[in-house]
Amino acid sequence: MTGSTDGAPHDSPHGFAHGSMRGSRHGGAIGTMGALTAGSLVAVTAYTVALGGDGWLWFGWVVLGLLTLAMAVTQS
Repeated sequence: MTGSTDGAPHDSPHGFAHGSMRGSRHGGAIGTMGALTAGSLVAVTAYTVALGGDGWLWFGWVVLGLLTLAMAVTQS
């Protein structure tokens, strides 16, 4: 029933109720940190392949990964 204005909840095409992920107990911060950590892994790996390794970049990525892991553990 798309386009209905009766105020009743409707199934979304992806199977989740609208907004169900935003109200989760874990919040969006952990997901954002996870995406940032994964994206930075791709960037550091690409930099290493293209221009050679830099220990500080990998050290920074490890610190970011540990912070992300710590957030996930403390939120659960």
